[in-house]
Amino acid sequence: MSLRRFIAVRVAATVPILFGVSVLTFALVHLTPGDPIDQMVALNPQISAAEEAAIRARYGLDGPIWQQYLTWMGNVLQGDLGTVISVDQPVLPYIMARLPETIALGLFGWAIALLISIPTGIYAAVNKDTLGDDLSRVFALSGISLPNFWLGLMLILVFALWLDLWPVLAPDKPLLSAEMLWYLVLPGVTIGTASSATLMRVMRSSMAEEMNKEYVTAARAKGLPERTVVLKHVLRNSLISVTTIAAFLTASIFAGAVVVEQVFAWPGLGRAFVGAIIGREVDLIMAITLFTGVTIILANLLADIMYAVLDPRIRYD
Repeated sequence: MSLRRFIAVRVAATVPILFGVSVLTFALVHLTPGDPIDQMVALNPQISAAEEAAIRARYGLDGPIWQQYLTWMGNVLQGDLGTVISVDQPVLPYIMARLPETIALGLFGWAIALLISIPTGIYAAVNKDTLGDDLSRVFALSGISLPNFWLGLMLILVFALWLDLWPVLAPDKPLLSAEMLWYLVLPGVTIGTASSATLMRVMRSSMAEEMNKEYVTAARAKGLPERTVVLKHVLRNSLISVTTIAAFLTASIFAGAVVVEQVFAWPGLGRAFVGAIIGREVDLIMAITLFTGVTIILANLLADIMYAVLDPRIRYD
């Protein structure tokens, strides 16, 4: 099977997955009591029953759940993701306005995770069963165990309040400005720590296993420097396992963004998702859920393609 056909098959296979996710999410949202109209009426008791019914009809909230879902799905297929009722704004521009912030935070998290995990994993594998290896495992256990919200609060307390090295709130600057990029370091460390710990453990285990194989012994017997053996031969084969885990951690990065954006008051999709749940904004919840599903699927597809780049023996059969 060619790479182009493999991608087409994988993309086609995502359709039933996204459909199932949309049905489940839509049902769960509607099983909980209340909606934005109920909150609107609670805040404005002067709204009459007739006005409430008219508002529900306007936003398509007056029919049974199956009819609402079919209406929503039909609109999505036409490119209409619905309306954020609380601000009376279409969902798509509402999401696009917050998407760059989430992408920036996610990229910072990934960059920090890779900068920590790859060198630490290599060092731990090369120096197996030494003090450095033991310390790296302690770091990995701590990184996985620490809750994101607690780590974020501690970083704000120490580096923003005590040492005054970072601002507590995001500066009113463009996203790609030096001030904003500097501010993103703390939330990036917060969101990347757990992923770096997981990747480091996989990197260490994979490299330790590779270093015991015959091709490594042969390379050493040829007189190749240990640095060349480790970085040119062992590292490349070890990255296959790391790539697999890195793709799966995409979901963890987004889940962490929901918490981290709340802690750092970062105006991204994660914070909008929490607000949508509190406000019962069904269209916004569904749109962010589908966006997350597509992102995770694309990450796994990218991982499959990277397999062939890292190991030419892999074929798309």
